[in-house]
Amino acid sequence: MAAQKEEYGAKDLAVLEGLDAVRKRPGMYIGTTDSQGLMHCLWEIIDNAVDEALAGFCTRIVVTLHTDGSITVADNGRGIPVDKEPKTGLSGVEVVLTKLHAGAKFGNSSYNAVGGLHGVGSSVVNALSSRLDVEVDRNGKTYRMEFRQGHPGVYTDADPSHPSPASPFKKTRKRSPTELREVGTVGANVTGTRIRYWADPEIFNSTAKFSYEQLIDRVRQTSFLVPGLSITVVDENIPETGDESIDDLRETDETPLVQDRSAQASDRTPDQDSGNESKDVERPAEESIPESATVTEPAGHARVEEFCHTGGVVDYVDFLSKGEPVCGIWHISGEGTYEEETQVVGPGGDLHAQMVERTCGVDIALRWTNNYDTTIRSFVNVVETPGGGMHVDGFLNAVTRQVRKTVEANARRLKVNLKDAGTKIERDDVTTGLVAVVTVRIAEPQFQGQTKDVLGTAQVKPIVTRLTDKQFGEMITGSKRGYKEPSSRVLEKIVGEMHARIQARRTKEVTRRKNALESASMPSKLSDCQPGNDDIAELFIVEGDSALGTAKAARNSGFQALLPIRGKILNVQKASVSQMLANKECGAIIQVVGAGSGATFDITQSRYNKVIMMTDADVDGAHIRILLLTLFYRYMRPLIEAGHVYAAVPPLHRIALTGKRKGEYIYTYSDDELASKVAQLRRDRIGFDEDIQRYKGLGEMDADQLADTTMDPRTRMLRRIRMEDAAQAADIFDLLMGGEVPPRKKFIVDNADDFDRSNIDA
Repeated sequence: MAAQKEEYGAKDLAVLEGLDAVRKRPGMYIGTTDSQGLMHCLWEIIDNAVDEALAGFCTRIVVTLHTDGSITVADNGRGIPVDKEPKTGLSGVEVVLTKLHAGAKFGNSSYNAVGGLHGVGSSVVNALSSRLDVEVDRNGKTYRMEFRQGHPGVYTDADPSHPSPASPFKKTRKRSPTELREVGTVGANVTGTRIRYWADPEIFNSTAKFSYEQLIDRVRQTSFLVPGLSITVVDENIPETGDESIDDLRETDETPLVQDRSAQASDRTPDQDSGNESKDVERPAEESIPESATVTEPAGHARVEEFCHTGGVVDYVDFLSKGEPVCGIWHISGEGTYEEETQVVGPGGDLHAQMVERTCGVDIALRWTNNYDTTIRSFVNVVETPGGGMHVDGFLNAVTRQVRKTVEANARRLKVNLKDAGTKIERDDVTTGLVAVVTVRIAEPQFQGQTKDVLGTAQVKPIVTRLTDKQFGEMITGSKRGYKEPSSRVLEKIVGEMHARIQARRTKEVTRRKNALESASMPSKLSDCQPGNDDIAELFIVEGDSALGTAKAARNSGFQALLPIRGKILNVQKASVSQMLANKECGAIIQVVGAGSGATFDITQSRYNKVIMMTDADVDGAHIRILLLTLFYRYMRPLIEAGHVYAAVPPLHRIALTGKRKGEYIYTYSDDELASKVAQLRRDRIGFDEDIQRYKGLGEMDADQLADTTMDPRTRMLRRIRMEDAAQAADIFDLLMGGEVPPRKKFIVDNADDFDRSNIDA
């Protein structure tokens, strides 16, 4: 049967006008309609204000989170143009907020290096808002315009101080005069823009949630990248007590309300090529946000956080650095030019191709720490590029090349065998522990998509490479004054990482449990389990040789392996990679686990399903567990993240029952539990030996007792080590196990009253 012919003509074509296309396909413009898209809209508005700061016309931005869910972004930039745009006959405000691919960033006169380049940011946010209000201060006057789902018109609010998307709205008719109207006056020198918008629930799904933490992170990040720019976040949803009020934001900028001191530089080292520091910024009162900047004033004092930094990327690297620094912060900066063919708007409004000369500004800060994590943040005109791109490639290529050359030139001092083909510095060796911020500023950068994840402008790469080659080369070779000693420390760390990588690879090759010969390569003190039980195999790290004898008799050798350690192992949070590898206890643990260490750790190659720390139930035992956990966290972190690391829970006391229940025992695990259990036995009139045994160590138990209480999966109790917040865990390990004594002492003193010994392993 022949298929029925369907008619298909021009009448079947749908034409979406204006911003309707954005509402129909929002994912094309903001990626998603969940929380990510919701935050993307806010970034678009904030970035427009930041672009004014980059152009040199804005010094203050205020972001206000209102109790009704709306958000206001206010700046003291030049203000959106309010005069008529010749081609459309509309005001500049309406053009910017209703026309896609419209704005001053397509030309070369107003903006040279900006974040928003596609000309869709403000108009897209407008289209996806149930309501958007804009106020502009220019020419001594305040102008106002309102929109509903992208369409201009006028709202009639019952209470103008509490505007609402549900208020009556009169839509402007097509070909009618614009609804931009004068609503007040300001000082002759006062300029700025305020945009308040309500995200449309018809667009964003029910899972879309606003993240205050993401906003603070983005604002702090921007304050680093635009030195001297003050950005304030006012959250009316969380009132706080205090003498300051929101009026302080309006009347003066002389003293910032809350200064972000978290990234202020520590004592500078001689190899840090910058004297900038974060500090309070004083500005004359006329630069402050005018009174109309805050649309509504909450009752009481809202949460206010202000960020302002003057040190730029150097301060940013200092803020991002975790762990003990190997060197100070090294600074690379400069600029280069390149030619690019681009479409230019001619006098008649037509586009034509033209070769133009561009300037690329480069600003990079970097340092190495004793961690093995790599932290590289990259930006183009303050827009983050999580996927990197040409600027990051140029930077890493130059750094890796210069390190290789310097290592080869100093092979004897660094103990590197150049004759061994396998001994070669790789990029991973260089980036281990590296903290870097890479920024470039260029006109009309080419991004991959509207979300701007990757920089694609190819001409940027050779400029970044050339500048990094020259300046970093002088630093790493020590030829630049003040860099000889820190460069030596950096090279030693990188060479140590290379040796660790090579050793990890060799360890993997010799620690596969495939045959008896392979098992023989394990440490002699390892009492391994039988092969073939990898899915349930357990490795007990046992404190002391005395407990080892009892544990051997108590274990199930089919799947339980034992590795004894002698007392307290090396604190690897303070030690270098080479020191860790040289330590027999640490090296044995890494070799026995069999999955490598550091950046090369591969959890799929682990020889055991569970790694169990079995130490005495005393303070020394707790300290040994912390030292072991530090080793696992620093060099075998995926084991903790996947929940494969445990702490055994041996008992503290044994109560021997008497009378009819003679031969039965009750084990308790704390003094409080003992007191409670004794009271219960007396209350129930159950006889027991008053001479209660207190275990001082695992070696005091016989095999049956150790098996029943600590090792037998049917009767034992284990505590799984979890790490829900990696960043918080890193801070805690650095605080408690690192080399800085004063912060640790302060932490202990401040928290002494709240300490609960029973929570050591909780």
